[in-house]
Amino acid sequence: MSSLLKPFSVCEGPCESCGVRRGCPGSAPHHQPSSRRLAAAAAAAGPGSLPTHQRSYAARRNLAAAAIGGRKLTHPGKAILAGGIAGGIEICITFPTEYVKTQLQLDGRANPPRYRGIGDCVKLTVQDHGLRGLYRGLSSLLYGSIPKSAVRFGTFEMLSNPMRDHTGRLDNTRSLLCGLGAGIAEAIVVVCPMETLKVKMIHDQCSLRPRYRGFFHGVSEIIREQGVRGTYQGLTATVLKQGTNQAIRFYVMNLLRNWYKGDDPRKEMHPIVTAMFGATAGAASVFGNTPLDVVKTRMQGLEAHRYKNTVDCAFQILKQEGPQAFYKGTVPRLGRVCLDVAIVFVIYEEVVKLLNNVWKTQ
Repeated sequence: MSSLLKPFSVCEGPCESCGVRRGCPGSAPHHQPSSRRLAAAAAAAGPGSLPTHQRSYAARRNLAAAAIGGRKLTHPGKAILAGGIAGGIEICITFPTEYVKTQLQLDGRANPPRYRGIGDCVKLTVQDHGLRGLYRGLSSLLYGSIPKSAVRFGTFEMLSNPMRDHTGRLDNTRSLLCGLGAGIAEAIVVVCPMETLKVKMIHDQCSLRPRYRGFFHGVSEIIREQGVRGTYQGLTATVLKQGTNQAIRFYVMNLLRNWYKGDDPRKEMHPIVTAMFGATAGAASVFGNTPLDVVKTRMQGLEAHRYKNTVDCAFQILKQEGPQAFYKGTVPRLGRVCLDVAIVFVIYEEVVKLLNNVWKTQ
C-alpha cells in the first residue's frame, strides 16, 4: 500500500539499461513516465537535477513530442530540397531589381555618375541592350541561388531542431543564432563565389567592349587570370553581410511567427500571412546591413584591386563619397529583398507541406 502512495520521482524513469538489466524499476510499463510528464518534471527541477542519460532521454522525447503535439520538425533533407526549389523560382522573378541595385552601387561618385537614378538605369540598360540586358548575370545567380537557399534552410533546420522545446517552439534568441550560422554557411559555400561572378559580369557590361560572352566563358576567364581565389573576392564582407542578413531575417520571422501562433503551436499560417511576415523580415535586413552590401559589391567588382582589404574599401568609400554612399541602391534592394524573402518563405513552407505528405520522416 505504501508503494501506491509513494510520490512520483523522476529517478524512477526508464534508464538506458532497462532492456538488459532485470529489476530496473523503469522496466515495468506502468512506471514509465510519458514525455510530457518527464519534460514537466525536468523543467520544474532544473536541467542539472537529472542524470546525464535521463537528460538525453528527455531531449529525445521532447523532439518526438514536438513532431506529434506541436509544430512538425522539418527534416534537414526536406529543408534542402524545399529551399533549393524556392531559391530557383524566386531569383527568376526578382533578378531585374538585383541588376539595377548592383549597377547603382558600382556607379561611384569618384567619376561622373552614369545613372541619375533607378528609372534612368532601367531606361539606359533597355536602350543599350534591350530587355535582356536587365537579366545580364542571371545565369550566375540562378546557378548559385538554388544551392544557396538549400544550404541556408538545411543548416537552419539542422541547428534549430535540437534547440526547440517539446511543442516545437524556437525562442527568439536561438533563432538569431541559428540564422547567423545559416548565413555564414551559405556565404562560404555558395554566396561569395556566386556574387563575385555576378558582380563581375554586370560590371563587365558597363565596358565599351564586354569581355565575357556568357556565364561559363566568364568563369573560365576569371579562373584563368586570377585562379580560384578570384571567385572569393570580398569573402570577409560577404560573411558579415550574409551572417547578419539571415540572423535578422530568421529572428524577425520567428518573432512574428511566435506572436501570431501564441499558445497554439498547431495554428496554421496562411500563405498571405507568411508573405507579409517574410517581407517585414526582408525590410529589416535591408536597413540593418546595406552598408555591408555596398562594401561587398565594391570588393567584388572589376576595380577591386583599388582596395587593400574590406576595411580599406569602407574607409575609401567614406572618404571619397561620404556616408550616404553606404546606402546606395537601398530602394531597389528594398523592393527586391522584400519580394525575395516573402516569396522564398511562402514557397519553402508550401513545398515542405507537400513533401511531408509524400516523404515520411520521423
